[in-house]
Amino acid sequence: MNGIYLDHAATSPTREEVVEAMVPYFTTSYGNPSSIHQFGRNTRQALDDARRVIASSINASFNEIVFTSGGTESDNMAIIGAALALKEKGNHIITSKIEHHAVLHAVEYLEQNGFEVTYLPVDETGRISPEQLKDAIREDTILVTIMYGNNEVGTLQPIQEIGSITSEHEIVFHTDAVQAYGSVIIDVKHMGIDLLSISSHKINGPKGNGFLYVRDGVRLEPRAFGGEQERKRRAGTENVPGIMGMKKAVELIDAERIERHNELQGFKKRMLDIFNEEGIEYILNGSMEYSLPHVLNVSFPGTNVESMLVNLDLAGIAASSGSACTAGSIEPSHVLAAMFDDHERMTSAIRFSFGYGNTMDEVEQAAHESVKIVKRLTSL
Repeated sequence: MNGIYLDHAATSPTREEVVEAMVPYFTTSYGNPSSIHQFGRNTRQALDDARRVIASSINASFNEIVFTSGGTESDNMAIIGAALALKEKGNHIITSKIEHHAVLHAVEYLEQNGFEVTYLPVDETGRISPEQLKDAIREDTILVTIMYGNNEVGTLQPIQEIGSITSEHEIVFHTDAVQAYGSVIIDVKHMGIDLLSISSHKINGPKGNGFLYVRDGVRLEPRAFGGEQERKRRAGTENVPGIMGMKKAVELIDAERIERHNELQGFKKRMLDIFNEEGIEYILNGSMEYSLPHVLNVSFPGTNVESMLVNLDLAGIAASSGSACTAGSIEPSHVLAAMFDDHERMTSAIRFSFGYGNTMDEVEQAAHESVKIVKRLTSL
């Protein structure tokens, strides 16, 4: 079997069109966009065009986009920057127990510096309750940060409801949309989102690039100091080649969104159909109703993460796990641990994530090979 890559939630291949779009900005259009001569002006014009394209993709305005190095920086910039800028109004932050570590570690840093954090629980599908969010809001609540779609199980949060609640209470709302962007339609104005984090390499763009949407009027305390780039919000010469690659990836995603969504949903459904046809025991982790189209997380009772991943890799299949395995011991995923209390389910969870370049034939091959592995392991 040829290698089959089903780990697009970790990173995605950079498309050839993206690479081609980047090349001129390494070789001929190399001016610093802050320079006033023609080389700099030409690069600045390209940068401005990229900012317009990217802003349009989420119904934002040109000046509301800040280019960053990726999702982690965008999350840190949004959470720490907003909290420090708003500390005179209060010191309470609300998040969920299933956030990406770029969010959890950022709020933990703030906790160590005098802020108070409420961690909302989730149900067995991984969704928070808007009612519990309302109950958690205090007079000193300044920021709510809830991810759009979960990177491990794919569960989508009730973002529009959250945005309505935070807007009503005049609380800044940040969402980590790294996994959701490109897979679902995002309208920051309609959804009441104030801050939104994106990473380029999850949408077939280059690594080391991303952006942060900052609604006009939202204050952030800068986290980098030096020049006055990005309207004084992020110092440092912009990564122009990477930004141009990200722009191209966004254009391709926007042009192919419906076709891509349907194809990814089809991959997920077909894999589950094969599991059912073959009669193996599995448990779906997450939700089929409120879910990203490209992420499928399933537990296979009677197996364990290490054995499954090793056997999948030997079969040429790249997948991932809902657990972090280190030094031969298993630390259950914080996401799965927040969703349910079932150790075997947590330690037998595998994440398949689909994307650009995958075919139905590959998905079917991977599903059948997974069935063989599960049957072999459970028979032991």
